[in-house]
Amino acid sequence: LQVRPYGDILASAGFDRQIFLWNVFGECENIACLPGHTGSISQICFTKDGTHLVSASTDKSMAMWDLEAGVRVRRFKGHQSFVNSCDVSDNPTMICSGSDDGTVRLWDSRRRHCVKTLNNKYQVTAVCFNEKADSIMSGGIDNHIKSWDLKHGEVSLEMKGHCDTISCLSLSPDGNFLLSNSMDNTVRMWDVRPFAPANRCLKAFVGAQHNFEKNLIRCCWSPQGTKIVSGSSDRMVYVWDTSSRKLLYKLPGHTGSVNDVDCHPTQPILMTASSDKSIYMGELK
Repeated sequence: LQVRPYGDILASAGFDRQIFLWNVFGECENIACLPGHTGSISQICFTKDGTHLVSASTDKSMAMWDLEAGVRVRRFKGHQSFVNSCDVSDNPTMICSGSDDGTVRLWDSRRRHCVKTLNNKYQVTAVCFNEKADSIMSGGIDNHIKSWDLKHGEVSLEMKGHCDTISCLSLSPDGNFLLSNSMDNTVRMWDVRPFAPANRCLKAFVGAQHNFEKNLIRCCWSPQGTKIVSGSSDRMVYVWDTSSRKLLYKLPGHTGSVNDVDCHPTQPILMTASSDKSIYMGELK
């Protein structure tokens, strides 16, 4: 689930192996369907200019889609197992991915093959670029968050604190902080600035749950970074205040685990996607 940077289109994907595009405003009608993957889609993300969409799938591949034409323009093959996560850098040509084969890979959208492979011992369940896109943050079943230096191809920083698998990583709008969601039922905020103190874990937000389903439940920042939102296996959506850690909202409505959340870039609108096969849009005051 993700909203286009312009705020006009919402993209969703899941076990039905298709990507659906929806109008955010008006009747919220479905405007396009992008078939092509042969496995369930684990994550999607728009390029920063909003013209293309990147998807990661359990068919061991990733794809890039042209939204104007509604077609797949590139397929990225190389992973040996399920691709769990992907991210796109501000320079829209660079894409990163994390997989169950224990690798983090860097891709150039102009090429078909992988540009760089970073070997992690364990399955990788979440990835994201840092602000300058010279490092990739990764998290997996070893419970640690690693920052990979792309120039040297090695781990430059390791952040420990979580006690279970990391399901999501999200960089703050200003690029200074990293949000992580874990199956230890905490959402943590980390300082990822270059010369930060050794203890980089600044805050832990509690309330959101994970259960036996072991879904990769996502979290996100509000556009100004003042609120933090997370899905939860208890069918609720949790919204905290970033500075005080106070739980502002615990939003009911879904009848299944809430797996993904996103905030509208300009309006106080929250989108949530659930295992109950529905997407809800709500307004935050």
